[in-house]
Amino acid sequence: MDSEFELNVSALSKSIVKDGKTVKAEIYGDGEGQWILELVDEQGNSTVWDEQFLTEQDALNEALDAVEQEGIDCFIGPVSVSSV
Repeated sequence: MDSEFELNVSALSKSIVKDGKTVKAEIYGDGEGQWILELVDEQGNSTVWDEQFLTEQDALNEALDAVEQEGIDCFIGPVSVSSV
């Protein structure tokens, strides 16, 4: 992989809100014509799909379906506690 790889962020990346909670669906081009899906919660925890998608829309549809079917809590990690 080229060390100068530029991240191609899809315009379809968006926040998904359900049950008063939010995750951000981040969709990235892989540089080879396919798309990577990552859901990021408000604490910065992320879930990345192993499979890649043929289109940006396929990736977004998967994110929406996953949140609907599995529940948004499946994609929200623990709150990190830092000492003050």
